[in-house]
Formats: sequence, structure tokens, C-alpha cells
Amino acid sequence: MGIFEVVFQSSLSSGSLLGALLVLLLVYFISTWSFSSEGKGNEPPGPKPLPLLGNMLQLDLDRPFNTFLELSKKYGPVFTVYLGSNKVVVLAGYKAVKEALVNKADEFGERDAPPIFKETSHGHGVVWANGDSWREMRRFALTNLRDFGMGKRACEDKITEECDYLVEVFKKFKGEAFDTTAPMNCAVSNVICSMVYGSRFEYDDPEFTSLVERTNQNVQIAGSASMQLYNTFPWLGKLLFYNKKFNEALDANIDQNVRLFGRLKETLNPQMCRGFVDAFLVRKQNLEESGVGDSHFHDKNLLITVMNLFTAGTDTTATTLRWGFLLMAKYPKIQDQVQEELSRVIGTRPVQLEDRKNLPFVDAVIHETQRLANIVPMALPHRTTQDVTFNGYSIKKGTTVFPLLTSVLYDEDEWEKPRSFHPAHFLDKDGKFVKRDAFMPFSAGRRICLGESLARMELFLFFSTLLQRFRFSPAPGVSKDDLDLTPRVGLTLNPSPHKLCVVPL
Repeated sequence: MGIFEVVFQSSLSSGSLLGALLVLLLVYFISTWSFSSEGKGNEPPGPKPLPLLGNMLQLDLDRPFNTFLELSKKYGPVFTVYLGSNKVVVLAGYKAVKEALVNKADEFGERDAPPIFKETSHGHGVVWANGDSWREMRRFALTNLRDFGMGKRACEDKITEECDYLVEVFKKFKGEAFDTTAPMNCAVSNVICSMVYGSRFEYDDPEFTSLVERTNQNVQIAGSASMQLYNTFPWLGKLLFYNKKFNEALDANIDQNVRLFGRLKETLNPQMCRGFVDAFLVRKQNLEESGVGDSHFHDKNLLITVMNLFTAGTDTTATTLRWGFLLMAKYPKIQDQVQEELSRVIGTRPVQLEDRKNLPFVDAVIHETQRLANIVPMALPHRTTQDVTFNGYSIKKGTTVFPLLTSVLYDEDEWEKPRSFHPAHFLDKDGKFVKRDAFMPFSAGRRICLGESLARMELFLFFSTLLQRFRFSPAPGVSKDDLDLTPRVGLTLNPSPHKLCVVPL
């Protein structure tokens, strides 16, 4: 989608080409500009930028990662693009991404928050923060999520319980086609809710469903062309409808969390914490009583951290599972193999996490779903903490860096059939599961997803339980060949809207 088209579609009024040109001309006069010329010094190469716009006219704003993939073929694994006046270094391919995020983790370890997230997180939380606050919150979140079950049997029990609720929801459709989005989002969200708030919610609880719906709506808006345009030219904010919609949903979620925190404070028992919020409130109270004035344990950090955990713990795993079910309907022979292995190894008893080692094909299918679904194609932006020499190029301190995860998961040097659904990528000649170094759906290094162990548990238990109990197939009148694998635009790549028949076995 071109930049002028975005301006037209996003503006409160349709305007005209002349109006758009006048707006851009105005920006030219009020903006300062300091491009480095292409090839200056020893900086990474890249397409020549235009004044003011940079390389924006060359980008597919809905799917910029596709443009970056094409540019990497011309300029190599390390290249420069300009988003407006902001210089960005893009890293493409497994070797370059691993070298930066793992081998040079300190140099590439900061997060670079786009304007919309800088304005809404204010440097707090565990996703967009840096420095001492980020380290303190990440350490506290990891410790307490583990205390409340992440990676342990207690967490397995929570997921298994949620699987049972979800099975009953699926049964109510009696094999008729339906959209799996809402029930999957609620089921997965309930797992993180039980650890964060200390309790799960009913699927028809309006407070819960509205929180989930607004969160997923904002994940979609955050990756839209409108938001890409806003992050490049923040002064356009008042003209962009979706920016207002994003903020309205965010404000509603903030209000809802504040009310939830209030109820938890009223019933707080420091000797028996129910979840992350309780643990945070107790730590904050203890620090205040000890006279510690300058602490990262304050209400704003609690709010942003909880919203970070809720969003990450809801959208990504539910999205991956929905891709898995869609792929099973698209490739029924692979679904046959999954269900044969589940029947042979487990039978009708409940699936347990320890079964994974005896289900290599199921495990391979889950991993291949994560690889092909490629739900976070550009990771989240990084920033260099110092001047660094990388792949022979000089990259200055404070430079925005996009690790192109899609180029890792689809790297032709690492995967035999990068664009195909091919579970054999994760199986050896004897049918045993094998790990692959280029499997990076959770990113890597210092900023790797802190909920990776939880997500892996959820993916295995939800997927295996539901495939043990149900057959997934296209809606009536739709053939498997008609099922569209084109992702919907968003910060994460969700399947396009579709319905599936989920028939009990």
C-alpha cells in the first residue's frame, strides 16, 4: 500500500492529491533532515532515500518485511533503509541475526520503542523498557511466573484444566463451522490470567472478553499501514483514525486493569500471594515500609508490565494454535499422521507434558507450524548500545535495528523447503525429533521472549489435546485447496478470517 493511499484511507476526510502534497510540503519546511549519503564511510549499503520520506515509497506498508526480504537479495544480510528521517539497519538471514542477537547481545541488546509504544509505555514494563527498570522487571517477572507455575507441573495442570473447558466449548458447535478465534484467545489468555491475576475467567464474562478483544484489536492495529505511517510521522496522529481507535482501546484496558488491581488490593494477603499482581504489591509495600524511595516497584510499572504479560501471553500462542488447526484442515494427510501417533502413544487418557518425547511427529508439526506461521516476522525493534563493527560495516550507537526473523525461519540455506509446510524439517531419517539452530520464533539473546517455556507447554498441550479429541476440516462448500494461508496484517501475523468444522472423534 503506497504512502499517499494510506494518507487518503486513514484521514478523517478523503482529501485530495493536492492536499496530500501540501501536507508533505509543510512537513518538509518544519522538519529537520540529516541523511547520510549512501555508502558514506563504512555504513551498511541500501536504497537511496528521498528527502523527508526516506524509503517509504518503496515499502509495502502493510507487509514491510516482504520488502526487506527483497532488498536483502540486492544489498546483502546487513543493509540500511530510512523510514522517514529514521535510519534503520536491517539484519537478514540466520547468520546475521544470530551474530547480532546472540554473539553480540550486549551491543544489540536495547529495545527501540516506536513512537506509539514510547508514548504508551513511558519506559516501563518488560517489552519496551531498557536499563535498570527493564532488568529489574524482567527478573521479577521471570522469578514470580515460575513461582506461580511457569515451566512446572502446577502450570501443566492449569493448561490441562483450560483444555477441558475449551473442549466443552468446541463440542457445543456440534461439528458446524465456526470461527475459532474467540474461544482460543480466551482459553490461552486464561492461562496467563491465572498466573498474573490469580484466577481464570469464564468465557462469557464481559469484563474478560472485552479485555481480550481490545488487546487483540490493538495488536492488529499496531501492525497496520496507518500505524507504520504514524510511527514514521507522529505529527500525523490527529489525522489517523486508527491511532485514535488504538488509544481508546488502550485507555479502556488501563481502566479495567486498575479496577482489577483495586479488587486484588482489597483482599491482599501477603502470606498467600495468588499471582504476579499480589507478589508485586507485596514487594512494593515492603520497599515502602523499609524507606526505599527510589524503587522500580511502582503503580505505573505494575500496570505496563501486567499489560505486556497479558498481551504477549494471549495473542502469540493463540495465533499459533489457530494456524496449527488451519494447517491441519489444509493438509488432512498430516492430520492423519498426528492423530495416528496420538492414538498409538496416548490412546484416550489425558495428554501429559512428558508425552512430548514419545510424540516426535506431533512435536515436529508444532515446530513447523511456528516456523511457517512466522507470526512475528520482524521481531521487535532493537537499538545499538554503542558504536559497533558488524559484518565489516560500522553501525553507530543508537541506531534502530530490525532483526528480520522471517528471513531466519525461511532461510534457504537452513531449510530444505522454506516456503512449504514440511514437518520433516524437524525429523531425522529414523523419524526422531531434531532441533534446528535456525528455529527462532521466540527471537534470541537478551530479548528472547520471557514466556517461551510457558508458550511451548501451551502449544503442546492444547494442540495435542484438541487433535486427540477432534477432527479439523474446512467449512461446508470450501475445499482444502481453497483455505487461504495469506496472513492478516498486524503486529503479529494472524490467519485471515475463516471458519472450520471441529468434529468430535
